[in-house]
Amino acid sequence: MSFVKLSASALAIAAISATTAVARDNVQVAGSSTVLPYASIVAELFGENTDFPTPVVESGGSSAGLKRFCQGVGENTIDVANASRAIREKEIKACAENGVTDIMEVRIGYDGIVFASQQSGPAFNAFEPSDIFNALGAKVLKDGAIVDNPYNTWAEFNADLPDVEIAGFIPGTKHGTREVFEEKVLLIGCEATGAMETMIAGGMSEDDAEDACLNVRTDGKSVDIDGDYTETLARIDTNPNGIGVFGLAFYENNTDKLKVATMSGIAPSTETISTGEYPVSRPLFFYIKKAHIGVIPGLKEYAQFFTHDEIAGPSGPLANYGLVADPELANTQDAIANEVTMGSGS
Repeated sequence: MSFVKLSASALAIAAISATTAVARDNVQVAGSSTVLPYASIVAELFGENTDFPTPVVESGGSSAGLKRFCQGVGENTIDVANASRAIREKEIKACAENGVTDIMEVRIGYDGIVFASQQSGPAFNAFEPSDIFNALGAKVLKDGAIVDNPYNTWAEFNADLPDVEIAGFIPGTKHGTREVFEEKVLLIGCEATGAMETMIAGGMSEDDAEDACLNVRTDGKSVDIDGDYTETLARIDTNPNGIGVFGLAFYENNTDKLKVATMSGIAPSTETISTGEYPVSRPLFFYIKKAHIGVIPGLKEYAQFFTHDEIAGPSGPLANYGLVADPELANTQDAIANEVTMGSGS
C-alpha cells in the first residue's frame, strides 16, 4: 500500500544505493508502541520509493527499545530506538558502558495522551488531572487526611462524572506513555487536590511526596498494561465502564470503537496539541547509533526520509495519522545531515 506520492525532492535524499558488503543490509528499529505506526508507514514508503530494503520495525515499548539499543555496536544490535520520551541519563550511561557513545537524537513531532472509553459506554466529559489521581492514586486526600484510596466510583469525588465502577487501564512502567501519564496527570492531580502539600506538611520530603503521588492503587481498579495499545483496547472491549490511556494516533484510528474524554475541558486533537491547549502531550523521538551510519546501508537516508517535509511536515502522511508536526523540523533535518550527536553540538 502506498500512502503518498512523493516528489523528486523527497526521493532524492535516498537515491543512492549502498554497495558496501555487509552482513546485514536493512535498517532495524525497535521501541515505542506510540511511534510504531509512524515508523511503519515511513519504513513502507522508504522501501517502496528507494533502492534500500524496507526497514524492520518492531514495538516493545520505549524502555525495551532503548535497552536493546544500548546493548552495543554491531550488526547484531538494532540501529534505531523509537521513544515516546527523551532518553534518560541512566540509559545514556548504559549505552556508553557498552560502547554506544555517539547517539543522534531525532525529534519527529508531538503526540497527545488521550483517555478513551468504549463507544457504547458512559461519557467521561469532565476530567481534570485531579479526577485521575483520585481514581487511581494509591493514597489520596480525604477529609483532611492522607488515606488509602477508598473510592469505588467516579461520582464519589466528582458528581459530573458517571456513577460507575472505577476501571483504569494505564500503560505499564516500560512505556514512555507511562512517564507522561505520571508527570502530566498523576503529579499535577496530586498537587491540585492538596495531597502533596498535606504529605509534606506531615513530614515527608518533597521527593518522597512526589514519589508517593506517582504510586497507583493495587486493588484491581488500576491495571498496568505491559503490551501495546491493542491490549488496552481489548480490555476496554470487555469492560463497558473502563477508561484506557492511548496515544492520539491510535485513538484516531479506532474512533469506531472508542470515544475520547476531555481533559480540563479540552478535547485532544492535532489542533489543540499544536496550539498547546490540550494539557497532556509530549514530543516523540528516535535515536540513531552514529557508529552504524555508513555501515548499515540506508540508515542515514532513512532518518532523512523520515523527517523530510513531505513525510513529517504538516501536510505529510504522518500528520494524517495523528502526528503533530514539529515547528522546528528544519533544525532536525540539519542535525541529521551533519550527523550531530547528543551533547556534542557536532
